[in-house]
Parts: sequence; C-alpha cells; structure tokens
Amino acid sequence: MTQRNMNKDDALEDFTGREITLDGVAKKVYVAGSGPAVIVMTEMPGISPHVARFSRWVRDAGFTVYMPSLFGRDGAVPSADEGGAIFQRACVSAEFRALRANESSPATQWLMSLARFAHQECGGPGVSAIGMCWTGNFALSMMLEPAVLAPVLSQPSLPLNDPGGLEISPADLQAVRRRLDKEKLTVLAYRFEGDKFCRAQRFAAYSEALGDRFVGRVLPDSAANPDVPPFFAQHVPTPHSVVTAHLIDEAGQPTIAARDEILAFFAARLKP
Repeated sequence: MTQRNMNKDDALEDFTGREITLDGVAKKVYVAGSGPAVIVMTEMPGISPHVARFSRWVRDAGFTVYMPSLFGRDGAVPSADEGGAIFQRACVSAEFRALRANESSPATQWLMSLARFAHQECGGPGVSAIGMCWTGNFALSMMLEPAVLAPVLSQPSLPLNDPGGLEISPADLQAVRRRLDKEKLTVLAYRFEGDKFCRAQRFAAYSEALGDRFVGRVLPDSAANPDVPPFFAQHVPTPHSVVTAHLIDEAGQPTIAARDEILAFFAARLKP
C-alpha cells in the first residue's frame, strides 16, 4: 500500500463513493476491494486519513470494504475546533445515544441493513464489522443481523457519561448473547489501559454480559503513537484509537499486532 501523509486530507480516490439508500435513508458509502464484505465504521470526528488507512489494510487483505459516512468531512484532517463542533452535533443527533446507557443507537438499524446489502453484493458466509470510538459498540448491536459474523469493538466509548454503561438495550444484549452461544461466535474488543473514554469498567460489563464470548485486549499506554492530529491533541488527552490515530505503523508494535489479529479474525470467519 502506498504510504500517505496522515496530516493531509485524503482524497479517497481509490474508493468508489456510492449513495446507498436503505430503509428510506440515503448515505454515502465508500467501497473498495473484492471478496467478503467488511463494514468499517469511522471514529470521531469522521473518515480521517487514519481511518481510510485502516480500510485500505482491510481491502488489501482480500475483503470488500464498505465505509459509511456517518459524520464529519470525508477524508479531512479537521482542526481541533471543527472536530469539536462535529462531536457536539453528534451528541444531540437523533441517530446516536451518546449519553444513554441501555439503549441502542438508531443508526445501528441502518447499519444492519447495510450489512445485509453488502452480503448480497459480495456473497460468502457473511460479513464482518468494526466500530471505533463513537461507533465502537455498533458492531455488537449489528450482531442482531444474521449476516454479521465477526464483530470488532475498538475503544467503544458510548455512553460518554457512564464508564460501565453499555450502549445497547438489555433485550438486544440478551439476543446477541444467545446468538453468540448458539453459533459459537466471539466478539473482539480493544482499548488502551489508560483510555479516558473507554475504561476498564466497560470491558468488565461486556465480560459479565457475554462471558467467554467476549475477548478483550488491553494495550499499554506506552504502545500509543504520541504524534496525533489536532482534534486528538486537544480533545483526547489519553491513548485511545488503537488501529487509527494512536497506531504506530512499525513492525513489532502492539498496535500493529492488534491490526493483524483483527484481519486474521475477519479471515477466519469469512474465508473458512
């Protein structure tokens, strides 16, 4: 994959920007690659060069990436102020449940429809999904869609005001647990040890709810890249983004090991 400057806007020219209408709602989705489908859901404040880089790694591993635009300017490296404004708008958006535990964000309904759509287009045994930060828990809620087989939760950060809260309704959580047990599926999750937005209490709550079907990985803060974009430098005071902004793109780094484990997890489920 061609090396790109993570501090400059990404033109996303190697993705096809498609307007996909599902459930009566149209969203732009960036698609690239071939093979089984993987839904890559962006972190706050939008599809950054770091998020696009991760999607390219997924594409180059032999998958078709579907990267929906959920907020922010696609491909941009926003200023700290612009990123903060995007965050504030998302907090009051009807699509998300930023401050409510025990509720699933309405956006997950559209994303489940996208998973069905992608499965129909790409075939194979099913699709994978990864959520990051703001969208971190969405991949778990998407397990209510039978096509989703390999969910990854990267630093799931909602609800913001309850460190041990889970952004999914109790009924949905029980349904997901039943499916995981019945089909012998697992959920992979990642966080940095000192992450202010995704704390140990949240992983403990997932573990209690899902048992050994939940596989949580905790990386040391020393593994985080200190060279981050303006939004992170001002608004994210601790290591946070495992496979994007805080990833160190060097062999032997724990964040690269996490990336490789995720790609292997996708392959194990979608390329048996």
